[in-house]
Amino acid sequence: MVSENDFLGRGWHFPPAFNPQSSPKSVEMTAGLADIERSLHILLTTQPGERVMVPDFGCDLQDILFEPISTALQARVKDRVETAILYFEPRIDPLDVTIEEPPEQLGLLLITVNYRVRSTNTRYNFVYPFYKNEGTEISNSADPSSLPSFSR
Repeated sequence: MVSENDFLGRGWHFPPAFNPQSSPKSVEMTAGLADIERSLHILLTTQPGERVMVPDFGCDLQDILFEPISTALQARVKDRVETAILYFEPRIDPLDVTIEEPPEQLGLLLITVNYRVRSTNTRYNFVYPFYKNEGTEISNSADPSSLPSFSR
């Protein structure tokens, strides 16, 4: 079955999953815009050096994990995200990358990438929550309805 956005790319679902009900048995795939968003998520969560065949692939966000949140840190994160997208995601042009710290949840940076898909000239956004604190240090005092929504 060919989708209208298959030309945007098609790749393995990550983590790899297999569909034993299909005949012949197959690997689950993602295509189109979902493939681009999955690729961005993988790019931002991969450390350079993790992939043996592409040692430069990744965004290198883990080394800033224990630094205090400041304007300089936000500028460094923005630069790393923009550079990683420039080198490793040729299907999109990043229009704007913003880094913000929501006041209701300390230790969380929301990385928002506004981008344009080159082949269709359509604009989308991708929000990646980067948690600087361990889950054990997060306060439960915030009302869940007041937390940011990551849906489109």
